[in-house]
Amino acid sequence: MNGTYRNPVLNADWSDPDVVRVGDDFYLTASSFGRAPGLPLLHSRNLVDWTLVGHALERLEPEEEFALPRHDCGVWAPSIRHHDDRFWIFWGDPDQGVFQVNAPEIRGPWTRPHLLKAGKGLIDPCPLWDDETGEAYLVHAWAKSRSGVKNRLTGHRMHPDATSLLDEGKVIVDGDRIPGWFTLEGPKLYRHDGWFWILAPAGGVETGWQGAFRSRGFFGPYEERIVLEQKDTDVNGPHQGGWVRTAAGEDWFLHFQQRGPYGRVVHLQPMRWGRDGWPVIGDEGAPVAVHRRPALPAQPPAAPATDDDFPGGRYGRQWQWTANPGDGWATQHSGDGLRLACVRSADAHDPRKLPNVLTQRLPGLPSAIEAELRLDAGEPGARAGLVVLGDAFSWIGLERGADGTVRLVHRFAEAVAERERDAGVPCVAPEGRVRLRIEAGPGARCRFSYDLGDGFRSSGPVFAATPWRWVGALLGLFAVAPEGPGPTGSATFTRFRITPL
Repeated sequence: MNGTYRNPVLNADWSDPDVVRVGDDFYLTASSFGRAPGLPLLHSRNLVDWTLVGHALERLEPEEEFALPRHDCGVWAPSIRHHDDRFWIFWGDPDQGVFQVNAPEIRGPWTRPHLLKAGKGLIDPCPLWDDETGEAYLVHAWAKSRSGVKNRLTGHRMHPDATSLLDEGKVIVDGDRIPGWFTLEGPKLYRHDGWFWILAPAGGVETGWQGAFRSRGFFGPYEERIVLEQKDTDVNGPHQGGWVRTAAGEDWFLHFQQRGPYGRVVHLQPMRWGRDGWPVIGDEGAPVAVHRRPALPAQPPAAPATDDDFPGGRYGRQWQWTANPGDGWATQHSGDGLRLACVRSADAHDPRKLPNVLTQRLPGLPSAIEAELRLDAGEPGARAGLVVLGDAFSWIGLERGADGTVRLVHRFAEAVAERERDAGVPCVAPEGRVRLRIEAGPGARCRFSYDLGDGFRSSGPVFAATPWRWVGALLGLFAVAPEGPGPTGSATFTRFRITPL
């Protein structure tokens, strides 16, 4: 694009991003909440084109706590750093405390989670190893929903091996003492030009701003400034992310923008240090839509993978379960296609409650989502389909009837509804096969259609995708059966594709 890039650089729900440079490589992680595997790991060499290279958290712990979906819990706002020839990721689980994992290489092996600080409402942790003094520090924010406390940042001295904290902690920034500031959270901790710096957002995810704080000593006092805000742009709430410096000395800031059902998409902002020593982000504090690319080697256009042929029954790293996966949910085999067992569940009627939904992010641009499905399960009530999943959901797929026939069904439920209803008229799928299609248009308005061999036919009214509380809408594949004894059979998905509209 003539030496420029256009925001967002990650146009899907890569929530609460943080970034680190190691040599000529940049790595990004993001919130994954209750999905497994968690802690996605993205790689780039130019800060614009990113690929997903893995996950740092295979299963959430304690495992029994995440055996069922907890869509808004789990991994909140991680920080990624490189220290002592290891990668480190810290995150807050709002119900358990501050965890860390580490690895010698970005692809692992990663350690099991270590609980660094136990407690309710401890979120958004970030470490700092001070190369000048050898000291290590940790800062974190608070979730009022769990602790009754918010709008403040707590700091600790930390053992350099990140296994323990060395003090009881102290509030180092109290947002209640700053006129007009509220919901201060998401701190990222740095050392620059003789100052301790905390880059932290405030004002809420949809309407807030990015703040900068500096102090000569870690425990304060800190002075503050707003360094990025919406101004007259269409980028609402531009905040919460990380600063990174290239090997050539350019400074950049990656942050999110809340976009409703699309979740939190990621923008890249130029950054410089002003004559007064404070950071200047974007266009004099306003987010940019188009900008000169970083002065970094060119790389081919890239984005996290979406399409999948499921070779050998294996699914790509872009997929995450809605809870810790169970044994036998996906079976490997000699051909292509995702073979999902129709897992028995008392919640077969509500995919929001199912742990065995394999999901990926809803694209931020209008797209067509297609998959082919064959239902092999003979159990009456067994079903499988393609779902748009949020507080409300809608799915289209196949169901085995009590008379043994396989029917094409399309169902939905509003956010307040406990059970699904028909969105389209059921019809027989004679061969137990169907091609499924969702056209997700502007505003995440989704049109469903199906092809039983004679071309696509529209089904039901338009469905407006909805987010969860903190998570954008998800695309999902699932297979399920009612409660009962014995095996149920399986369903096979092939040729999953997402194409721009």
